[in-house]
Amino acid sequence: MKYLSTRGHEAPQTFSEILLGGLAPDGGLYLPQAYPQVTADELEAWRKLSYADLAFEVLSRFCDDIPAADLRALTRKTYTAEVYCNARPGDNTADITPLRTLGEEGGAPLQLLGLSNGPTLAFKDMAMQLLGNLFEYALARAGQELNILGATSGDTGSAAEYAMRGKRGIRVFMLSPHRKMSAFQTAQMFSLQDPNIFNLAVEGVFDDCQDIVKAVSNDLGYKARQKIGTVNSINWARVVAQVVYYFKGWLLATSGPGQKVSFCVPSGNFGNVCAGHIARMMGLPIDKLVVATNENDVLDEFFRTGTYRVRKSAETYHTSSPSMDISKASNFERFVFDLLGRDAAKLARMFRDVDTAGGFDLAGTAEFERIRAFGFVSGRSTHEDRLATIRDLSSRYGITIDTHTADGVKVAREHLAPGVPMVVLETALPAKFADTIREALGHEPERPASFDGIEKLPQRFEVMPADAGRIKAFIAGHTGL
Repeated sequence: MKYLSTRGHEAPQTFSEILLGGLAPDGGLYLPQAYPQVTADELEAWRKLSYADLAFEVLSRFCDDIPAADLRALTRKTYTAEVYCNARPGDNTADITPLRTLGEEGGAPLQLLGLSNGPTLAFKDMAMQLLGNLFEYALARAGQELNILGATSGDTGSAAEYAMRGKRGIRVFMLSPHRKMSAFQTAQMFSLQDPNIFNLAVEGVFDDCQDIVKAVSNDLGYKARQKIGTVNSINWARVVAQVVYYFKGWLLATSGPGQKVSFCVPSGNFGNVCAGHIARMMGLPIDKLVVATNENDVLDEFFRTGTYRVRKSAETYHTSSPSMDISKASNFERFVFDLLGRDAAKLARMFRDVDTAGGFDLAGTAEFERIRAFGFVSGRSTHEDRLATIRDLSSRYGITIDTHTADGVKVAREHLAPGVPMVVLETALPAKFADTIREALGHEPERPASFDGIEKLPQRFEVMPADAGRIKAFIAGHTGL
């Protein structure tokens, strides 16, 4: 299995060669030269597998340069009931990703796939815990060390830090928008005192943080000297690890071969739903991939109109689903590459237009028509929608969901098809967004006992300007390289 850049870099790479990096040398994102295919018979044979062994089966098709015994040991080390122990009451704690049927609406089962049972109570743990073990394995094998630079709008940062804390040969420098995360999200990250974790609160929005990560990654000399890697979803291993739970969700929602399932995905940076696109390209019988946005509706606008129009920082709203407060979706490039029939030169021109003109327009083109063939539809949710959905699910089904999952449920209901299960990907437990839960329901959300009082713990972080040069100097001053 070889990997190429979306922008045409001519030196194909192996999985291990791209594992520790982020952007390709030409600024593109890595994708396999061809998507491996999974047959209906193979899918049926996977029904009785544990999540760990299903992860091995999916991942082994993408990383064939890691010995099978080692890869299986890594997935079994990662996906355990001890690590993913924060299941909701009533869920089987042995299930890494329990599927809960809420009810039948519009002739279709409406279901939640629980992805938030890991150590930081967010779906990012599903990939990040594996990434931590993969990084440690690869670095030990090569006798190297790594400085991880990441950006977070709330959940990626804590998931990365909890996965990497204490790992040999790894330091984490995590950028987050200053005072733009929930109190719980902030405390999860900033209360960590591990010496290999550095939290940098950037005076700006998430897109500023993400732009800094890309600027540093594009400085190839600095990147090499400082041994910079990334855990954002521009890292291919992050995305491919997320592909696994689409297969698991489909297996849980169906009883036989060929049955179609739709997935609704709360979307900000497009990594989560991009993994669904990849699963579909591998042969998973997916009917619709429903992209749910909040008030920052760049992606919804594109899927409705064909216009991709990036918002400036001042135009990016701070909402009650803050992990989706993103106006420049970095993973979107992978999907557009496939949409263009893998025309790297055309894609490079279009994304230069994003940098210079703020976007591009595919309205009325054959490429835009292909969106439906890929199964994509979309919708938008607001704060009032969020409150109404949280209240409705509480009264109707006796379940409390977080704000981002509420965006997903609201939009999912707009795209139900009789007889086709609609699986909404849960993105976080409601404890992470207590202010909005109190506003919606008038009481505090439940939280695991291990997180009681987390907001009162001492916090360790540095406030930094949105300046790539300052961030580079900070990293250089704390690595000794």
